[in-house]
Amino acid sequence: MKQLFLMAAAMVAGMQMHAQENVTPYIELQQMPRLVKIMPAPPAFDSPEFANDVVRFGWGKQQRQNPERVALAIADAEWDNHAKLFLQWKDAFGLEISETGTPEIWKLMEKGLATTDPMRKEPKSYYQRQRPFERFDDAMPSHEEADLRGEGSYPSGHSLRGWTISLLLAQIAPARAEEIFSRGWDYCNSRVIVGAHWQSDVDASRTAASIGFCALQGSRDFREQMQLAQWEYSVKTGKADADAEKQYAKHVKRTKDALAKAAKRARQKSR
Repeated sequence: MKQLFLMAAAMVAGMQMHAQENVTPYIELQQMPRLVKIMPAPPAFDSPEFANDVVRFGWGKQQRQNPERVALAIADAEWDNHAKLFLQWKDAFGLEISETGTPEIWKLMEKGLATTDPMRKEPKSYYQRQRPFERFDDAMPSHEEADLRGEGSYPSGHSLRGWTISLLLAQIAPARAEEIFSRGWDYCNSRVIVGAHWQSDVDASRTAASIGFCALQGSRDFREQMQLAQWEYSVKTGKADADAEKQYAKHVKRTKDALAKAAKRARQKSR
């Protein structure tokens, strides 16, 4: 019976694969908290805080001598491909996230990031902080120089995204929180290692992600989708209780029926 249930869920996921080309946020950007009104300005170049940034830049350069760590930092630089991005948390989360295999978790993550990612744009433009690789004329191992040159460094967009991912996944699977946040911490530090960001950029982004995450909790659509994602996680990892499995099965059936009706209407309309 459980096998049939999982097969049905996979079939529904396949039908959903290309249903949502344009991801809409849970909350529009103009309704989100403005980071320039909340967080302090980045450290001045003659401040003690910036001295720490320089020390951490040196730490990042040292980390590049470790082939495994620099390879991870380069992989962490992925931006456009969400499948590759989410794969970075597979071991920590205990489950691979994909559009077809975990459609409800995928939807939550896509819409969640569509909500929080844009928060970085205003402070980046406002402060126009010079990036480490530019200030020190340093070659980046992640080969992002062309895309990042001239773009504001504060806060770190990758780090905001990585910490948001960690917050969302820890809400889905609280029992895996230690592993998830440990991976998120390393992900953020990868931006220092490749020279894309100062440590203070990364630190500010963890705060920014927490602000965005709190805002998400006020969205009813987000809360409902989080429930679906939690049910899906429990089912996929074999930890679902009877109620969670029943509720998720009902949702899968409703989704399948809705897609079938939509397909039927489309066929009738095309005749």
